[in-house]
Amino acid sequence: MRSNIVAVAAIAAAIGAPIAAQAQGVTVTTGAAGGGPVVIGDAEGIAIDQRPAFREYIVRERVPNYTVSERITVGSVLPEVGVTYYDVPQTFGVTPYRYTVVNGRTVLVEPRSRRIVQVVE
Repeated sequence: MRSNIVAVAAIAAAIGAPIAAQAQGVTVTTGAAGGGPVVIGDAEGIAIDQRPAFREYIVRERVPNYTVSERITVGSVLPEVGVTYYDVPQTFGVTPYRYTVVNGRTVLVEPRSRRIVQVVE
């Protein structure tokens, strides 16, 4: 009986090790719009040290602000029409996401799903 428990624990550890290794450097945030957990790699969003310069860039470029009735949180999906999405300049890192300003907040969005992956504060 004890050997079975030890064997099951060893198998679980072997299966879990690659998952734990992949989780390094990943942020998991729950979205309020029923989207469940949203996983974004730290390297894919705007890095913490780049955020002040990115906000200055947004102001300097006079990116228009879009107003939506929904609350803006990670995991929320933006409307299909009425919002323009912009490429993130390479000076702020290479990212597959686009950005826009909604309800006065700068957000990174996954282009295909229009799901917010980062609110740049």
